[in-house]
Amino acid sequence: MDQTLAVTTASSRRWRVLAIVVAAQFMFGVDSFIVNVAIPTISVELNASSSQLEAVIAIYLIGYATLIVTGGRLGDIYGTKTVFLAGVIGFTLTSLWCGLARSGTELILARLAQGTTAALMVPQVLATLHVLFPDAARAKAFAIYGIVLGLAGAAGFALGGLLVTLDLGGYGWRAIFFVNGPVGLIIFAAAAWVVPQAPRRPGTRLDLPGAVILFTGLLCVIGPLLFGREVDWAGWIWVVMAAGVAIVLIFLRYERGVAARGGMPLIDLALLADSAFMRGLGAVFCFFFANQSFYLVVTLYMQMVLEIPPLPAGLVFLPLALAFVIAARHSGARARRRGTLVLIEGCLLQIAGLALVALTVAMIEAPTPFVLALVLIVVGYGQGLVMAPLSGAVLSTVQAASAGSGSGLYGTATQISSAAGIAAIGSLYFSLDHAISGQFAFLVALSVIAGSVAGSIILLHWMRRAALVPT
Repeated sequence: MDQTLAVTTASSRRWRVLAIVVAAQFMFGVDSFIVNVAIPTISVELNASSSQLEAVIAIYLIGYATLIVTGGRLGDIYGTKTVFLAGVIGFTLTSLWCGLARSGTELILARLAQGTTAALMVPQVLATLHVLFPDAARAKAFAIYGIVLGLAGAAGFALGGLLVTLDLGGYGWRAIFFVNGPVGLIIFAAAAWVVPQAPRRPGTRLDLPGAVILFTGLLCVIGPLLFGREVDWAGWIWVVMAAGVAIVLIFLRYERGVAARGGMPLIDLALLADSAFMRGLGAVFCFFFANQSFYLVVTLYMQMVLEIPPLPAGLVFLPLALAFVIAARHSGARARRRGTLVLIEGCLLQIAGLALVALTVAMIEAPTPFVLALVLIVVGYGQGLVMAPLSGAVLSTVQAASAGSGSGLYGTATQISSAAGIAAIGSLYFSLDHAISGQFAFLVALSVIAGSVAGSIILLHWMRRAALVPT
């Protein structure tokens, strides 16, 4: 795909394109975290329940996860630039809707819309990198992508705390969404000017029935996790989730039928036969299941148990972000020498950091923001070692013609796991907080998160043995 993009690989223009697309990735990443520190304020102003608060965070990821494969395939069909621009303007408009929401239910709907428009925008980022950097500069490009991905989380916490505290224009928490207006317009204008156009593939069209089936299946699998606790995990919750699994299996069978008839499936079925890629996706699922839920429970513990105000709570993550950047800068060169061993080492270091956080919380009844910031540095360094080279390692066996589909599957794994982690570990935290204590809930959540990272280590080792990923 995207032959026009490939031509630019010999010029400096591709680095300007990289800056633009990762800026969009940064905006998306910031909005994955910026809500966390505003949760107590949103809860009071909109009178939202704990399940609605979880949904405000997770529904954004669910909307994105359920449609990202579709977004990636649309990029393959219509060209990355066209779909990217549509996603950026849609994301900007739905961000404004989030800021205007007048109830918890409306905010959830607006966040769902925001996530679905991100599904058009974000897959084009990895697809563009995959095509623009097939040479020796690939490792540097993906390292930059990984650094931006990590910084987005810390920036989201810090910016969210700052905006809520400053209460600019009297908008309070709404400013965390309004800020996307000017930023989105700048990215749109820059992309329209700099990003090269990719021609549409003649004779191809979107597998719309497949897109509907996949959306329905994934929504049935993840959605009930958000509200199961409020209905005491009634039997129908499990029925819906089981139906979702069955629908996903039906989707895979349907896609094989589309390919047999000579059509263009929503996903490139050849990717499912790539053992290294599929094992890598499993490792990605475990890693991001732990990653997103970790930030949620740390924020809940700081603001609802320790009663740390939004701005100090957001600033706690800045040392973590610095450690992440340092690790990410080192991981690219180390990954070229040691391959996936660097990812495994990063996961082990992250588990050690989680144990240090748990030990601190167990021994100190009310740790200060300064103490928490210090112990989180180890977690941040471990995450940086993994996240920067992870996407490049998992996508290394994907052909350029399937870059959009491969990136879509990678993005689906990250966001489904993130949403599932928030829903499952968030529910566990709230249940134990209500039944026992916030400190106990936090410690149990950390142990589950560490177990998920351990699962990622096992799958990364399995991926390494596939002999399809360079080691």
